[in-house]
Amino acid sequence: MAGQRGAGTVFFGGCNLGCGYCQNRQISRREIALPELDAEALAERLLALAAQGCHNIAFVTPSHVVPQLLAALAHARAGGLDLPIVYNSGGYDAVEVLRALEGVVDVYLPDLKYASSATAAELSQASDYWPVATAAVREMLRQVGGLQCDSAGIAQRGVIVRHLVLPNDLAGSEDVLAFLASLEPRPAVSLMAQFYPIPACDHPLLQRRISAAELARAAARLAALGFEQGWVQELEAAELWRPDFRRPDPFAAQE
Repeated sequence: MAGQRGAGTVFFGGCNLGCGYCQNRQISRREIALPELDAEALAERLLALAAQGCHNIAFVTPSHVVPQLLAALAHARAGGLDLPIVYNSGGYDAVEVLRALEGVVDVYLPDLKYASSATAAELSQASDYWPVATAAVREMLRQVGGLQCDSAGIAQRGVIVRHLVLPNDLAGSEDVLAFLASLEPRPAVSLMAQFYPIPACDHPLLQRRISAAELARAAARLAALGFEQGWVQELEAAELWRPDFRRPDPFAAQE
């Protein structure tokens, strides 16, 4: 979705999940000071991003600030914003809230983290994650359908589900992919390999990166299920996606 001109990405502080291995912990747990913007100020930021030529506006971890997001978008639309809107969440979204976004969001980019309620409770403090997230994915598909891209391959509408492969199969990847394969229409799937153990995570089974064999098993399952739209991240991604939100460019290469 970033294409040649990039996505106009907006990260929100806080999160409605408590993932102990979160790579965005600095902002999801508010470990660093973050600016506070009202709807009008956020709208100005969105218009400034659009003026730079980005392909879309992408909201990251917005589930807990949907009313504020809608207010900012109303101001931005009045100011001329006409780009596709991407909603990138942890998948822990109430259907009632998603219905308020119908006609506003063009591309949904949710996570589907776990197939096990016990694992979701242990790792993300959300024992009802599976029923909530699967209902959310179904609602997103009802609203915008399968993935549609323009002639340059840039997403314009639809659902892309991200799944992070975890060490020791804690995510239950095969069951997650089997559920996604059962949906009609099917979403596109982004199989992610970027897990790395952050210092704050003390879970004994999350003290290493995933192995090539673990990624290969998940990728083989994805292929066997016949997904026509999807991506498999390279193992090297774990070295690239280590943000530091104290810097102007959190994802720039670090020495």
